[in-house]
Amino acid sequence: MNILITNDDGIYSEGLTALVQEMSEVANITVVAPDRERSATAHAITMHKPLRTEKIHIPNSKASGWKVNGTPSDCVKLALEALLDFTPDLVLSGINRGPNLGTDVIYSGTVSAAIEAALSGIPAIALSIISHNHNYENVSFNSAAQIVKKLCMQILERVFPEDSLLNINIPSVEQDEIVGVAITHLGTIKYKNSFDRRMDPRGKIYYWLAGEAIDNDEIGSDVWAVKNKYISITPLLFDLTKYEVIETLKKWDLQI
Repeated sequence: MNILITNDDGIYSEGLTALVQEMSEVANITVVAPDRERSATAHAITMHKPLRTEKIHIPNSKASGWKVNGTPSDCVKLALEALLDFTPDLVLSGINRGPNLGTDVIYSGTVSAAIEAALSGIPAIALSIISHNHNYENVSFNSAAQIVKKLCMQILERVFPEDSLLNINIPSVEQDEIVGVAITHLGTIKYKNSFDRRMDPRGKIYYWLAGEAIDNDEIGSDVWAVKNKYISITPLLFDLTKYEVIETLKKWDLQI
């Protein structure tokens, strides 16, 4: 089995290294990932400057690959269309340091990399780990990677859902504290006081994106699941069309 691994935290991140080392035990791994952190880049691609690659080796593994001076979506596009001489059986994006839950998936480079693979018809999974106290110093990416390997081996025994990707969020608790696996829908996350207004030494106003998340704990959502120590698996569809509104719009009889 051939697996392509990418992320948005950068090729030297702890989450990617742990994932590569664990998945190398069951598959041939190739890595194509950003040369630095590219979080919250959503599905951005690079159009106005060249993409440069450099061969790398992931420590303590048989995996090799490329670091790219681009976004997560760039990495997947470049891998599938230029760098690889084979089509991966699976694309994994992560393990992200922090959640990718609810409406925040719109901004996520981790999820967007998986979407890019799904657009090419390749099974893809976005992977994240969540610490509710926002302290990631003691998070065990190795433990999360072990969970991912177990889940992937089970998922690949099934027929992967067509034109879809899976978004998996793992709570940062001991494995024996995890309640189970929950199949979920996207929750809603909003923010209050999103921008911090500041003044620089020259007296000019600037804004720093900050804010506190306000979670919607609707039962069955991904937000609810991880708060209750479930591993959340959410199937995502990249077709944003709201089909039930099409007939309504047709009745408007819009003309020019």
